[in-house]
Amino acid sequence: MRARIVLLCAKGLANLEVAASVRVSPQMVCKWRRRFIERRRDGLLDEPRPGAPRRVRDAEVERIIVRTLEATPAAATHWSVRAMARAVGMKPTTVHRIWRAFALQPHRSATFKLSRDPLFVEKARDIVGLYLNPPERAVVLCADEKAQIQA
Repeated sequence: MRARIVLLCAKGLANLEVAASVRVSPQMVCKWRRRFIERRRDGLLDEPRPGAPRRVRDAEVERIIVRTLEATPAAATHWSVRAMARAVGMKPTTVHRIWRAFALQPHRSATFKLSRDPLFVEKARDIVGLYLNPPERAVVLCADEKAQIQA
């Protein structure tokens, strides 16, 4: 975004035009134009932020992400925040922040789960048969038994 602002400014566009094009405020365009004029390319880099420095290193973040995605806890189907925190020796709030930053939701399944119903194959054949070869002048209605199961 910063580079786009500077490049549009270099074409001679006014701050309002650049702001509308990049969809930012005119004040932000002014800020990055000024920083680029003062410090050239280095002016587009992030400045140090106020507050305490990070306590969790990148390697620890990576370890939590890899463990979340590639392993499951003993006697459970997925990680909870508290279980992961105990496993890696961190606070639950730290694990929660990392999961939120990387949009990890281990409690949500991203895979198809096959039904354990012993009559599943016969039911599936009946339903698929209705779609492939519907009877004349018939209406097929569908009602889900459970909220997260598609018929």
